[in-house]
Amino acid sequence: MKEQENISFLQKELSFGKVFPDKQKESFYTEFASLLESGIAIQRALSLLIEEQEKKKILGVLEGISADLVSGSTLAEAMRKSGHFISYEYQSVRIGEETGRLHYVLEHLAKFYSDKVKLKRQLIGVFTYPGFVLLITIGVLYFMLNSVVPMFEDVFKQFGQELPFLTQKIIGLSRYFSTFLIGFILFVGALSAYGYSQRKEIWFRSLTAKMALRIPVFGKLIEKIYLARMCQSMSLLLSAKTPLVSTLDLVEEMIGFYPIEHALQEVKQGIRKGDSLHVGMSRFPIFDKRMISLTKIAEEINQLDATYDRLAKQYQDDIDYRTKLIGTIIEPLIIVIIGSIVGVIMVSMYLPMFNLSNVIK
Repeated sequence: MKEQENISFLQKELSFGKVFPDKQKESFYTEFASLLESGIAIQRALSLLIEEQEKKKILGVLEGISADLVSGSTLAEAMRKSGHFISYEYQSVRIGEETGRLHYVLEHLAKFYSDKVKLKRQLIGVFTYPGFVLLITIGVLYFMLNSVVPMFEDVFKQFGQELPFLTQKIIGLSRYFSTFLIGFILFVGALSAYGYSQRKEIWFRSLTAKMALRIPVFGKLIEKIYLARMCQSMSLLLSAKTPLVSTLDLVEEMIGFYPIEHALQEVKQGIRKGDSLHVGMSRFPIFDKRMISLTKIAEEINQLDATYDRLAKQYQDDIDYRTKLIGTIIEPLIIVIIGSIVGVIMVSMYLPMFNLSNVIK
């Protein structure tokens, strides 16, 4: 049971066709929190949400939760039984129920999913144009190497002269391009299948995380995304008066990024031995100096929840800036790459033409 609950959070994000999508969860938590804050009981609030729900799959999930509540389960237990909520969600709800701050927890969960949806839209906006252009580039390259270059090759055969080095290489590439393309697709498919089969192995998660963090520009963006989620989660749980070690346990379960998970495991062990939070975090480079310094100050004044809330907002602002920067950089870069590819092919085809007068003589 424990292993099933600890499914990678990142993989959940990338799954398609979810019964309870992130956008719907944002609306669910927002409306649920508003109803509870107005003084309506949990069961009645859930009944109102069921009445206004139009999507049959989500309606089935909510009706199942309602039935479990009637049978005596807590809201957190009912959410866990449904199988459509991650551990972080129902554990946070459980803490909210125990501390009498359920509407506050629901508001934070709504914000959590609002930020997720916002980030997805930003990333989709950044990568849609490059992805489309990349497909067009592959199509143009395929057409030129399979139609245009062979046509020039037939003309060059009539010259009876040795072709320039670059022209020979392009013609050789055109002859085997289809084979190369099929081989590349099969290689990517096999690599993806192997990666999927090893996705839960520690060595694989550690390796892929290190590789992701080393990607220019994108590595820092990935790091900021997970640090923002960690800070937001820490703020939510600590503001609900959750013990620090329990908070780190829940954040570790939901974060889905191995460097932070591993760091939190070690930090927890240090706290149990008497170390402070900032001392444990200082041993791991994934946590930047600003976070460690602010954590130290927050521990001294007992304001960890407020400090992590501010950090989450700062990281989110940084994420917004970096996504816009990536979009600004990628577009001209793609144009340069496409122009270079087409230019090299055309120059290689016209090089023999420059020596045409010598061939004729």
